[in-house]
Amino acid sequence: MSQNQKSFNVPQTGKFVCHSSDRILQKQKHITRTGTIQFEQAKSKMATLKNDPGNEVKLKIYALFKQSTQGPCNTPKPGMLDFVNKVKWDAWKSLGSISQEEARQQYCDLIGSLVEAEGGSPAQVGAQPTGSGTAYETLLVTTEDAITTIKLNRPTKKNAITTEMYNDIIAALEQAGKDDSVLTVLTGAGDFYCSGNDLTNFTKIPEGGVEEMARKGGDLLRKYVKAYIDFPKPLVAVVNGPAVGVSVTVLGLFDLVYATERATFHTPFSQLGQSAEGCSSYTFPKLMGAAKASEMLLFNKKLTAVQACELGLVTEVFPDSSFQSEVWTRLRAYAKLPPNSLALSKQLIRAVEKERLYAVNDAEVECLIERWMSDECFNAVMSFFQAKAKL
Repeated sequence: MSQNQKSFNVPQTGKFVCHSSDRILQKQKHITRTGTIQFEQAKSKMATLKNDPGNEVKLKIYALFKQSTQGPCNTPKPGMLDFVNKVKWDAWKSLGSISQEEARQQYCDLIGSLVEAEGGSPAQVGAQPTGSGTAYETLLVTTEDAITTIKLNRPTKKNAITTEMYNDIIAALEQAGKDDSVLTVLTGAGDFYCSGNDLTNFTKIPEGGVEEMARKGGDLLRKYVKAYIDFPKPLVAVVNGPAVGVSVTVLGLFDLVYATERATFHTPFSQLGQSAEGCSSYTFPKLMGAAKASEMLLFNKKLTAVQACELGLVTEVFPDSSFQSEVWTRLRAYAKLPPNSLALSKQLIRAVEKERLYAVNDAEVECLIERWMSDECFNAVMSFFQAKAKL
């Protein structure tokens, strides 16, 4: 053996594995400790709420708390005449087999939204800012296991998108495109993925009148959709519940769309006197054919998750009870793939039609600006509010 060979020290495999295991164990302990701290903060905030959130929300809080602390419901079902405990048992049982970690996160998200509704900051409850320290009023943005997650965080409003929220999502996407993550995920807090536009956006008329509102809204929408067109990394939608409007139309710009079996997909544009956006007038016919696209975009057909998967809008549908665990196991595996290879492959696929998507986005926005200034749209939106008020 030469002198060089003698001086070369090969690490002992056993020691290497031991050190790696220690690091993994330390990381797992850190994650668990962080989640526990956030959960305790959320419990404290729960006690400070001034307003009664209503029985439905209180049942949800109860169920998530039980799932967080005890795991899936395995207690005997109360008798038929034990009405209160039976309703509580049903709420807990409905969570199925979601993990205690996921239940804790959902609990934190829900309490955070209630705190926000009372004028507090949701960032105080379980929110982790991104690496740059940016915090968002309407989103929870985290990066873990090389995955940046952008979670819409208005569960009490079914994650309806306000003007401020549009700007937050644009900023979060821009930041995620530049960070060290491999994948970016968009999902929703609570039972809804997203209920589309918050229609109160249409009630905030500036001094310049409806025309100014329409122009500003059009500029914002164009910028919002462009953020998806230009996003440089694999983008995944984790559709955790019903999706409506713009949250559906932009799905054609994602690389993967995973949905729970209870998700639905609805684009009720003509009901509201509006028209297609999110490049859906191009992507939907391309994905599902002109006739099926027209059923959705013109005639307001609501699709189940299975139907959306059969038409190519959704990549795969999962049982609701195992949705989160199955999807995130898969995403963590994808995040271990070579990042430059993924990004370059996506750019090759997108480059073929990027200019076409820009043109479609511009045309859809101009059409919507005209719609927003029309009496037809105004009357349709007012009818919606009147029907909602009666309910």
